[in-house]
Amino acid sequence: MPFACIYVPDFPVEAILRAEPELRSKAVAVVEGKPPLEKISGGNEDARLTGISIGMTKLQAELCDDVVLRDRSEAQETAAHQALLDCAQSFSPRVEDLAADTILLDLSGLDKLFGPPSTIAREISQRAMGMGLQTNVAVASTLESALLAAHGFSGVTVVPEGKEAEVLGGLPVSVLFAGEKDQEDTEEFLKTFSRWGIRKFRDLAALPEVDLSERLGQAGLNFQKMASGSGTRNLVPSDPPLMFEELMELEYPILLLEPLAFVLNRMIEHLCARLQGRALAAQELHLELTLENGRARPVFPNGEMGHPDNSQIFQRTLRLPVPLLDAKTFLTLLQLDLKSNPPGAPIAKVHLRIEPAKPRPAQNGLFMPASPEPEKLELTLARISGIVGEGRVGSPALLNTNRREAFEMRHFTPSQTRSWSDGRLARPLGRATPAVQNQTREIVTALRILRPPIAVRVSHSKGQPSHVMSRKRKQISGGILWAAGPWRSSGDWWEQDAWVRDEWDIAVQEPEGIGFYRLIHDLLTSEWLLQGRYD
Repeated sequence: MPFACIYVPDFPVEAILRAEPELRSKAVAVVEGKPPLEKISGGNEDARLTGISIGMTKLQAELCDDVVLRDRSEAQETAAHQALLDCAQSFSPRVEDLAADTILLDLSGLDKLFGPPSTIAREISQRAMGMGLQTNVAVASTLESALLAAHGFSGVTVVPEGKEAEVLGGLPVSVLFAGEKDQEDTEEFLKTFSRWGIRKFRDLAALPEVDLSERLGQAGLNFQKMASGSGTRNLVPSDPPLMFEELMELEYPILLLEPLAFVLNRMIEHLCARLQGRALAAQELHLELTLENGRARPVFPNGEMGHPDNSQIFQRTLRLPVPLLDAKTFLTLLQLDLKSNPPGAPIAKVHLRIEPAKPRPAQNGLFMPASPEPEKLELTLARISGIVGEGRVGSPALLNTNRREAFEMRHFTPSQTRSWSDGRLARPLGRATPAVQNQTREIVTALRILRPPIAVRVSHSKGQPSHVMSRKRKQISGGILWAAGPWRSSGDWWEQDAWVRDEWDIAVQEPEGIGFYRLIHDLLTSEWLLQGRYD
């Protein structure tokens, strides 16, 4: 049963390099603690070559040339760990979250999907690199062998079954204690092995079991089994919740939209790579900007912007009509939204979160016109909204009220593609059944709202309107051939300024024919209006 281990060396540094890939060619060290007691907690290989060591003070590290210092970021480490989990679970459903920098996988049965273990290991390494992480990947027949090989060898390592002791024999015994939290016991064991002259795994594996057990107990035997690659540890699968978040703490505040777009592009690409690894798409984008100073405008649940207050958090939410997975589209939508709603203060921290959803399966009919792509349609609507104003583009929806012209604008969502089985489309061959014919007969009524309403004078005959004439010439004038009504309605009766009106549906004789209108009599102002026309 093959197992794989994914290990990220210098994990705190790698989390920072994932957010700032331009620093990979430089010596980078991580600083932790409160001023003035800040100390070095980690660094990459280039930093160690310049003389940086763990425990060194920040003042001492600043004396080293060409070393970039960064504060440790728990948020960036959390995002890097989630990306590592996404990478592992995109290959195997059985994954153990051993540590922040170490993930174990069960590769049983995956050879039919991805190929032999060596191919799987290379693909895991490449996918992790696509998510911004430099990893060590090892594959072996036992969990212990894969874990030790990933900590001891760089790059991709494949340990053949039955040759674990031979492959692992050259590793130093300090690899046995990689990831151990109890430093006192670790130092004690290492001192004991040093006094005995034990330097490599093969030296520990060659010791007599009885003598080793008398001196180090059961722990010594466990270390010997691990060094010989004959461990019996079982995989403990974990199922962490899905979290697609990226956070970037900026070294200098951002004032312009262009450098902010550069940061957002990097974060969106990481999130899209993680979503793709999980076979998911994005339904909502939540952007949270921490402002350095000044005032921010709060965002209410309905998306409206409030008046400036003392809040230091600026939030924007983009709800997509259909699940999408296009980094360029997301970046353009955020740019257009921020251009219309600027934060108004320098930005110190950027937090981007995506709500995942299953991708939308779409299949167009053979005899239906092609609909626009959701990505292009969303960008077009966003650009139009930036010109005409927020809340003025979308689909009108009637409100549950009798008020005149009461509607709201909702986000436009393309209708689902109709299938042949829903009875609304004629079949390509043969004759439709009567049931299908009845379903295809839909009564469509078109209503044009006259804005502003046309003020008219109305003549009555026996309590019914008989003639209508507009106050302005050449708008409408003629006799009423047919009238239905009146229907008396009111607006929101619980409001103090409620109004009452009478409505008629009328047919008017016009020079070009007959026109159908809706005639309204406002009982509060005694005004007659033509509000709508039927075509």
